[in-house]
Parts: sequence; structure tokens; C-alpha cells
Amino acid sequence: MSHAKPIPHDSGLLHVTGGARYIDDVALPANTLHLAFGLSAVAHGEIAAMDLSDVRAAPGVVAVWTADDLPFANDVSPSIHDEPLLATGTVHYVGQQIFLVIAESHLAARKAARMGKIEYRELPAHLTVDEAMTADSRFEGGPVVWTKGDAAKAIADAPRVIEGRFEMGGQEHFYLEGQAALALPAEGGVVVQSSTQHPTEIQHKVAEAIGLPMHAVRVECRRMGGGFGGKESQGNALAVSCALVARLLGRPAKMRYDRDDDMTITGKRHDFRIEYRAGVTEEGRILGIEFRQLARCGWSQDLSLPVADRAMLHADNAYHLEHVRIESHRLKTNTQSATAYRGFGGPQGMLGIERAIDHIAYVLGKDALELRKLNFYAEATERVAPAPEPGHESLPDDPTVDLASRGSEAMIRSDAKMPKADGFQTTPYHMPVEDFILNGLVAKLEETSEFARRRAAISAWNKDNPILKKGIALTPVKFGISFTLTHLNQAGALVHVYSDGSIHLNHGGTEMGQGLFRKVSQVAAASFGVDVSDVAITATDTGKVPNTSATAASSGSDLNGMAVKAACDTIRARMAEYLAHEHQTEPAKVRFEDGKVIVGGDEMSFAEAAARCYMGRVSLSSTGFYATPKVNWDRKAGRGRPFYYFAYGAAVSEVVIDTLTGENRILRTDILHDCGASLNPAIDIGQIEGGFVQGAGWLTTEELIWDGKGRLMTHAPSTYKIPACSDRPRIFNVTLWDGQNREETIYRSKAVGEPPFMLGISVFSALANACAACGAYYPDLQAPATAEAVLAAVKRARGIGR
Repeated sequence: MSHAKPIPHDSGLLHVTGGARYIDDVALPANTLHLAFGLSAVAHGEIAAMDLSDVRAAPGVVAVWTADDLPFANDVSPSIHDEPLLATGTVHYVGQQIFLVIAESHLAARKAARMGKIEYRELPAHLTVDEAMTADSRFEGGPVVWTKGDAAKAIADAPRVIEGRFEMGGQEHFYLEGQAALALPAEGGVVVQSSTQHPTEIQHKVAEAIGLPMHAVRVECRRMGGGFGGKESQGNALAVSCALVARLLGRPAKMRYDRDDDMTITGKRHDFRIEYRAGVTEEGRILGIEFRQLARCGWSQDLSLPVADRAMLHADNAYHLEHVRIESHRLKTNTQSATAYRGFGGPQGMLGIERAIDHIAYVLGKDALELRKLNFYAEATERVAPAPEPGHESLPDDPTVDLASRGSEAMIRSDAKMPKADGFQTTPYHMPVEDFILNGLVAKLEETSEFARRRAAISAWNKDNPILKKGIALTPVKFGISFTLTHLNQAGALVHVYSDGSIHLNHGGTEMGQGLFRKVSQVAAASFGVDVSDVAITATDTGKVPNTSATAASSGSDLNGMAVKAACDTIRARMAEYLAHEHQTEPAKVRFEDGKVIVGGDEMSFAEAAARCYMGRVSLSSTGFYATPKVNWDRKAGRGRPFYYFAYGAAVSEVVIDTLTGENRILRTDILHDCGASLNPAIDIGQIEGGFVQGAGWLTTEELIWDGKGRLMTHAPSTYKIPACSDRPRIFNVTLWDGQNREETIYRSKAVGEPPFMLGISVFSALANACAACGAYYPDLQAPATAEAVLAAVKRARGIGR
């Protein structure tokens, strides 16, 4: 069926020919105004004096606004209203918006914005986690602690205790299309076009800012040139500014950040420090473990609380921890407000346990992969019926699918300690793990990647080569799928079937290059049994589908696909009922397939069927709605079921380092990833490849540096290095695991947006493995593993500077 075909991205041709339209490509009315912000030059201080006369007198300037000129809410925060659009007397980081320039051209606005004369009374700035901890500068008033069992006692009673401290850096989103927005005056309100992952939040913040109800604001987003979480909340300031100008001055307004401004103003991935202390057996089984996570959140709360929560939720990754304590500090600093980024804290939490396991393996002299497998959750052996085909929704009693063995011949563990909650082991937040497949998946990857042979070959290489050292690692991923804020797990859709048989589709998700629109169009095409070319998807629009959730948390296809299917099922049922009555048969016997509708002994094209239904006064339009079942979560207690299911995967990466310079390369990566019953294997493989490279970039080349005054020094492509084509593995093998989701997702598929990002951890572990081959001491590699960090780890392994 068309719901599971490797069909190209719906905008693929437009992407490669330059025909895809983004905000900056929209033809503007002749009287459009252009905006730019005047920014703070200090990390923390009171504004003692502000002279904007030169700004107002600059060529092309129409108006200059400060916070005093805003008529209603001066806030663009996605959470607790602590993020003013324009500063109100105090500035909290270098790059905070202080005033807004409104000019006749983009260049005129940017030039004028630099002419402001501002005097500050500087205040002490907390730039690091240590400074924030000393000053007790934090969100939520204190650390958040979740426990399961008695970690302290388990560690005290353990034969071996291993502890460490690990720093991991943040990450710039570096979407190809920068932040941009356009607002047009409309009768009774405004129309906003925004490069945003969350049109409803833009609608909400704009309505607050212009003093009108949400129905007076329509927000549209056809596509983004990348988002990665950086357009979940960071676009609010631009959209609100444009809407204010459109509403108050009655002229269209556009705003876009140049790359340097974008990197200086917007939030990044949260950098973390993770301290761990584990009690283990001599074989390497973890008996008890404690984590202390310190997250640098920046100056405003933004989305830091759920990000830090998700880091805690992934502190176990793939490992059953019977006794665990996780302590999380959400620290307020005078830096950019850290925000959503692909994985949303999950990568940080997951990297913490993977680093701890590598450390334990090193100390015990064990193979890290064997230690990982020793601590895995028990394999799930539940049986689930296959996904129903469209038009055949009743589930057959048989055949059934054994998730544990599908795609693998062995590695189903029987674990005497498994029975805990309804027969399943539980996570540190007390959720039963009902769908674990990594024993079989990892066994298959070991075999296809020739892991054992290559590991032996690398050991021999390292004995014979004093300068170039190789490393290899296999790391797993278990990533929870759902918004942890339960009410966000909902989606709506609007579907029209026209009398000529063409189909118009709209839903609440946004397209940022990930292929969501194509997948959802496949769902609609499969529902009606037509070709995907018969389905048109238009821009995400709050005027068509209201109250949308952000396209985030890897939930786009799950939520919107199910909402679209619900709408299509409603229309198809109406059509089937009418056509069955015409042919004196039962609706259940009407079939939609291969572009035709078969009813009784008659066969007609879908277009003819639609025309007949229209003539019969049958409604061919419907909304659809979906709410994720089973999820419930008490974040204060750290208990519940925050995720509908888990997505799994594993990667083997082989690297080489130059011990004289720290320079390194990824030689080969093999990935086996679980997408359930993939909706579109081509798009899913593309997501896996891109996610892996982005994850590897976070842990190798991408380094954010602030100076002692809080100025971001890596604020341009010249100083911040994202992975290039030459940084990808020389050999890159990606395979989809042959399986399906045990939960009733859209055609039993699984989310694929975020989970592959964490496959990049295999590169970091492989680099640590290579560093460990350089000497007799623990190399203690830190992230990002830049050439400098690798060289420092090599020296530590050799005992230099100890």
C-alpha cells in the first residue's frame, strides 16, 4: 500500500531546483517595513541611560520602539512570562533585545540598530554552572530528585564503586534558513507568516501582544529550512514584533536575523555536567547508581524544565537500574536562554549513562559491549497482531508477530529478576518497559557489522602503530516517544474530497524538511486507495486546524497521521454508506483500492465515486482528531507513563586518531534502527543518516565558547564548525530493523525524528576507546571531543601531567 512506499519528499524537486518558497522568498507589498533589534553589550546590568537619537535620525528609519512603547503584553516566553520582548531596565545576557528599529529596508534597520548609545551599571554575571551553584541561581527553587530503590545502600554494599565527572557542551541549531517572520495587516487583526515549529504558540503570543483574541490572528507556515527545536520558541520575538508593527502602523512588516545575530540572540542545546557514582559487581552488573545532572539553562526559563526532565528520563537509556537516584539542577545563568534541540535533553541524559558504562568497563578491564548487554532490560516477548490494511480495520486473531525474534534469530533473554510491574522491568520513573528489542537488534548488528572481527583487528593495529590509534564502539538507543506535558499529545486535521476526486489535506504539523507532509499524504492516499499525487497538502494554518501542538518530540507523524486517518475514515464511511445503498449492498463490502471504488459488481474510479456522492448530497469534508492513549505523568514525583512507546536503535562506529595532533576521523559506521513498520523507508533512512551526523557533530567538532564577559565567540560559520560532507563516515551502512510497533500507532510505525541523533554517541565512545589504547591510565575524554580534547585525553592516558 502507498502508506509504506519509499516515495520522494513532496518538495524534493523544489529543494534541488531552488523553487521551494520560504519566508524570505515571499513577494512583499511595496510599503513593507523591515525590523531589527538593538542588543545588549553586557551580560548583566541595569540600563543607566539610553540615547537613541542617532538611531531615529538614521536614513530610512520610520520609528524606534522601547518597552515603554508597547501597548499590551511585553513577553515572548513559551512558559512563565519571564522573557520580555524588549528589556525593561535590566539586561541579562549579551545579545538581549533592548529596542526595535523599524525602517524602510533590511539593511537600513540593521545599520541603525548599531547606533544606539546605552550606558550600563554592570552587575555580577553568573556564566558557568559553578558560579550559578555558588550563588544558588536556579529555576524551580532547588534540585529535582527522582529515586527508585535505595541507590546509596546498593552502592555501599557493592564489591566495586566507580565514580566520575563529565562535561558535555551545548550545540547551535544552525538551521539553513535563519529565523524569519512576516506580518500583514488584516481586517480586525493580522496574518502572520512565520518560520516556526509551533504556529499556535505564535498565534497565542501575537494575540497577547496586540491585545486581541486568538481568532484575530492567523498564522501560516508552509515550510522551514530546518528547525531541530530552534524554531519551537525562538521565533516568537520576530513574529510578535512584525505583528505589532502591522497592527499599530498599518503596514506589512518583515524581520529576519542575519546569521551572526541569529547565533548571538537565540538559545542553544543545554550544556550539562553529569557526575556519577556506581556500585557494580566484578562482572560489571550495575547494582546501584547515582547521577547528579547540572544543566546550564541561561537567563530565562524557556523550555528548560521539560528539557531537564527528559534528561532525567533518559538517564537509564537501555539499562535496567534497580537502585537509582537522579538529582537535577536547573541553573540560571547570564547566557542565551538554552532551548529545545533535537532530543530535548534525552541525548544529555543518555550520554551520561553511556559514559559511566565505558568508565566501568575500563576500570574492570571488561569489553564495554559485553557490559552493556549484561545490563540491558529483559527482552519483550509480547505478541501483537499485525497492522490492519486501510479498509480492513478489524484485527485478525492470527497471524501474530513475535517482536522479540522478528529480524533476529536469538538473544531473547529470560531474566529471573524480570517480573516487577505486570511482568516487566521498570525504568527509574517506574514505567514498565514492555517493548524492549535491543538484545535481538544488537545481536543482529554485531553480526552484520562484523564487530568481533573488527574489534580484534583494531587491537592488533593499535599494538603495531604508535602514532595512529583506532577505536570502535557499539552503543544502543532507547528513546521515549510522547510529549511529557501530557495535554500536548493531541492533533487535529482537516480533509476535503472534491467532486473531481482530488483531495485537499491540512493538519497541525509543520514541515521543516523531515518529510512529514509526504508521510501524512501517504496516509490519506492509503485511506482512499488512491495515488499520493491525488493528495495536496497546504501550508499549516491556524485558521484551518486550531490549537496545535509543536512539531516536536518526534511526534509529528504519530499525532498528525492518526488525525488525518480519522478524518479520512469518516469521509470514506460516508461514501461507502451512500454507494452501498445505491447498489443495495452493505457498506463493509465497499472497497477503495488502486484508484477505484468497488461496490457490489460495479467498479468505478474514485473520481466518479466522489462525483456520485456529491450529487447525492454526501458531505465530503471532515475534521479528524487524535489524542495519544495510555500516557500519564507526575513530574514532581517522577512516576508514571510519560511515553506511549520506545524507539530503539544501535550504531557501531570505527574511528582513528592522530596521537600527535588529536585530529580524528570516522572511518565506518553501521546502523540498525527501529522505525516500526516504516511509513516511508527512504525518508526514514534519510532522517537516520542526518540525525547520526548531527549527533556526531555535537560530540566532536561543534564547540560553543563564551569569553569571560559572557560574549559568545563562536557566533558565525567561521568560528563554529558543523559537520561537512567530508566528516561523514567513509563507509556508512544504514538498515531498518524488520519489525512493527506493538502499540497502535499509524500503521504500526515508529517516530524517527529524534532517536537517531543519539546514535552519534557511538562515535564519542569509539574516540574514548582509541584514546584508551594510548597508555595505561583512564583518558577521561570530555565532550565535544575536538582535536584539543582528544589530544588532552591521549596525554592523560599516558600519565602526562598527572
